[in-house]
Amino acid sequence: MQITPSSEIAFSPGIQCLIPLFYAAWADRVLTPTEVSTLRAKADDLFFLTDDDKQLALEWSSPSRPPDAFLFRHWEQTLRKGMDAWNGSRRPTLTDLGLLMAEQAADQWDGDYPVDNWQDPRIVQKLQGLEIQLKSLNLDTYRSLFDAPSTEITGIAPESKVLQKFLDGPYGGIRQTVQTLLSDPVFHRRHYDTKEAYRGQVLDWIKALARQKMGALAYPHECGGKNDMGQYAAVFETLGYFDLSLAVKFGVQFGLFGGAIHALGTERHHKAFLGKAGSLELPGCFAMTETDHGSNVRGLETTASYDADAGEFIIHTPTEEAGKEYIGNALHGRMAVVFAQLTAAGTNHGVHAFLVPMRDENHDLLPGVRVEDCGYKLGLNGVDNGRIWFDHVRVPRLNLLNRFGDVGESGDYSSPIQHPDKRFFTMLGTLVGGRVCVPRAGLSAAKTAVTIAVRYGLRRRQFSPGPTTPETLLLDYPSHQRRLMPLLAKAFALDIGLKKLTDRYLHRSEADMREIETLAAGLKSCATWFATRAIQECREACGGKGYLWENRFADLKADTEIFTTFEGDNTVLMQLVAKGVLSAFQKEFMEEGARAILRYVGQRINTSFTEQNPFVTRQTDKEHLLSSEFQLNAFRFRERRLLYSLSQRLRNLVKSGFSAYAAGLECQNHMLALAEAFVERWVLEALDEKISSAQDAALTDLLDPVRSLYALHTIEGHKGWYLEQEYIQPVKSKAIRKTVDELCLELRQKAVVLTDAFGIPDHLIAAPIAV
Repeated sequence: MQITPSSEIAFSPGIQCLIPLFYAAWADRVLTPTEVSTLRAKADDLFFLTDDDKQLALEWSSPSRPPDAFLFRHWEQTLRKGMDAWNGSRRPTLTDLGLLMAEQAADQWDGDYPVDNWQDPRIVQKLQGLEIQLKSLNLDTYRSLFDAPSTEITGIAPESKVLQKFLDGPYGGIRQTVQTLLSDPVFHRRHYDTKEAYRGQVLDWIKALARQKMGALAYPHECGGKNDMGQYAAVFETLGYFDLSLAVKFGVQFGLFGGAIHALGTERHHKAFLGKAGSLELPGCFAMTETDHGSNVRGLETTASYDADAGEFIIHTPTEEAGKEYIGNALHGRMAVVFAQLTAAGTNHGVHAFLVPMRDENHDLLPGVRVEDCGYKLGLNGVDNGRIWFDHVRVPRLNLLNRFGDVGESGDYSSPIQHPDKRFFTMLGTLVGGRVCVPRAGLSAAKTAVTIAVRYGLRRRQFSPGPTTPETLLLDYPSHQRRLMPLLAKAFALDIGLKKLTDRYLHRSEADMREIETLAAGLKSCATWFATRAIQECREACGGKGYLWENRFADLKADTEIFTTFEGDNTVLMQLVAKGVLSAFQKEFMEEGARAILRYVGQRINTSFTEQNPFVTRQTDKEHLLSSEFQLNAFRFRERRLLYSLSQRLRNLVKSGFSAYAAGLECQNHMLALAEAFVERWVLEALDEKISSAQDAALTDLLDPVRSLYALHTIEGHKGWYLEQEYIQPVKSKAIRKTVDELCLELRQKAVVLTDAFGIPDHLIAAPIAV
């Protein structure tokens, strides 16, 4: 099909007069909820438009159907022609251009149009009213298009923008789109007197995001999405800067509920339900956790018994304690993905997922379904968490999400994965995307807190060295630098590490999944632990001002507390990390045999000569301490030594008669230390790799001290262990401490540039002490 050149598109005079307005509204490539309502209300009120023109105006006002490049280019070319034809003494307004373009179109219009005079005061008044509203909504875009350039200084240094672009990678555009949406008056943060009011507001926000097709981004194209998990993760992360109740409910609806349908279902489920989940036509929840079984998914007690005569599964909660617990969207959801023990033909085939309707279209609970509100929580009170019980609820056989296991009409069970353990872990592995995303929102909260605290520290003064000199800024005190600069460095390190993990997940192969699951568990734990600790430290660094609700710390702290235990309890997850590292180590020895043993011996000998010799353990010069070689070697040594010693302990315990389970309990704290070392090493390698990829020397100059502070502050935190292992001597430990102090001072000089590079606009920081 031949595409008509844009210069040949013919729109009516009425539409021509609206093109400048639509171009201005869509110039940032996103139509906010208020812009949508403004355009739609005003378009319907434009008496001079024909019915066909009004219909087209309504189509152009749909946030889910942005103008394609072809139409947008036509608008741009039409505007340029209008500007060229303008001969007034002043700069034209949107209304001026629209009326001029309408008059030009009327001269060439083949047919009648119900307007003789485009300068009719009533028409001018209508268009000016619409222009005024759009200008107030999007002043920056308006200025860039039609006014003289603004001379206002934004305060964002050029190097911050370069660093932000470097960190954002290919997702800067979608982040900017979300930030623009969140600047709309619809997304106004305020204090809510009741959880019901807060939940209602969050639900309205979710609906607004669904209309923009944000929730469906990770779904296939045929289900209304873009098949782009990377964009979805970037949206989730950006929502974390604004409101964590919104981010969590967004994740429950589109990531857990819709994600489970996508990952565990097959084509029949995708066609019937996935598009509706993405548009929020079908609100749903993810019902896995039970009161008696949270981390132990295999031990869930909810049953799904197949009735071959009826062709139905009977979903049942056998005891009060087997009820589904803490389920997000429980009060708003109409359907649940329920995890239950599948029994068919008298055989239990383990935990599977089922689509179970909960409410009808009038939002009334269906027979056999009981829901209770969890009530007020420490935080996240905009999320409707509840408990759910099922009393012999029947669902069709086809409601089994059957990607990894299916039941035929007669009750015969089949699966592409024969071993039940492998099937179970494969099923859980497909849901790891949530664990990849959750820490990114938690880290968003931590980055917000660090930014607020740094900005406050650069404004607040206390105590003066003399009667005639200004008081000292908080961030000029070494103790204050010690509180905040290591947090700033670690926030950068974790940000880069989490983005690398996301990239690994997006480009995964089947062989990668075990390591990705291990990394996801470890980074989720370390990043969310960091968030809770960083927010508390930043709150204290802001004194009494930090205790005021308006300065954000109250919500940031309360809302992130749960991140350490949802999507997996962090301590349990870190044990899984250790097991994953041990399994990979064991596999290496089993597959490579003697070569692996020789490599292990060689590493130990090499470490003794190159890293643990008397000279290196006492080496204190700056070039050595600030080198990535020393820092990486120290992190790798800690991980290797903990891995080897843990392996030996477990082996000896099992040989002495301990069961594998008992041996694991005996070495549990050792396992947690190994998991921590594994994550810290991986994050440092990701950070170093990212710095090495920078083509701009200015970026390297900014990030090198960030890496060194993260690395040396971490080594300092483990100095007791390093001293025990004689990897460093006391003289070197002292030199590391001194270097950390110097790096804190260096980062203090760059603190504004670095925090601005997080790319958090003032309307999302929204703390009076920081904007």
